[in-house]
Amino acid sequence: MNYVVFDLEFNQEYNPIKTNKNTTNTKCPFEIIQIGAVKLDRELKIIDTLNSLVKPNIYTSLNPFIQEMTGITIDQLSKAKPFIEVYKDLAEFVRGQDNVLCTWGMVDIKELFRNLEYYNLDTSLIPREYINLQLYTSKYLNCPKGTSIGLKRAVELLEIYFTDGFHNAYYDAYYTSEIFKKIYNKKIKTNIYKSHKEIKLERHENSRKKIDTYKLIKQFEKMFDREMTQEEQKIIKLAYIMGKTNQFQIKNEEKEVK
Repeated sequence: MNYVVFDLEFNQEYNPIKTNKNTTNTKCPFEIIQIGAVKLDRELKIIDTLNSLVKPNIYTSLNPFIQEMTGITIDQLSKAKPFIEVYKDLAEFVRGQDNVLCTWGMVDIKELFRNLEYYNLDTSLIPREYINLQLYTSKYLNCPKGTSIGLKRAVELLEIYFTDGFHNAYYDAYYTSEIFKKIYNKKIKTNIYKSHKEIKLERHENSRKKIDTYKLIKQFEKMFDREMTQEEQKIIKLAYIMGKTNQFQIKNEEKEVK
């Protein structure tokens, strides 16, 4: 098993002329312009790295705020490969059995899948197991409940040496990997990521299914070896319906990192 610590930088719509017209692409409001990743083995040693700029296709003008924050220029991006080609490199980089993605927060993993879905690319090539290292770092540093620490502040508090700036996908992935080494313990667990599209599809499929109440009642009668009363049948049907709302579910998909 390897850990793939990755980070992304995004571009977004920029309209210097203030109008009421919204030109943001709602299917992909944040377009990936840089992918950085560090691969660690199970001993948390760096075994590979990835650093790729991405030629923009949706927002071909670079938002000035993004340029100032990242230091990336439109000239650099214009010479880069498009997202579809860079994704081939990323898919190859993360390929392998039981690989786990590691992110700083949830934004990057969500936007990665949103960009993949926008281009109709194969999302099955990306591991679904992930660790939100920002969450565990916030706990490790005893941040107030409900708050999340920033990457730069975490690097400073954990006394991780740095010379390069932040808001660069590769450097941020590297810093995140160094944080992982500092906070690692066996209580850190992985989660399974599901994109918004997948969750929506599951809900749609579930809404189309109809319960066979006759077979349900018969199954209970078989289990208890007697006929269910009218009141018991109502309770069984109601309990089943309430169970489908998921409001009583307890999260049980976390798995301990070995």
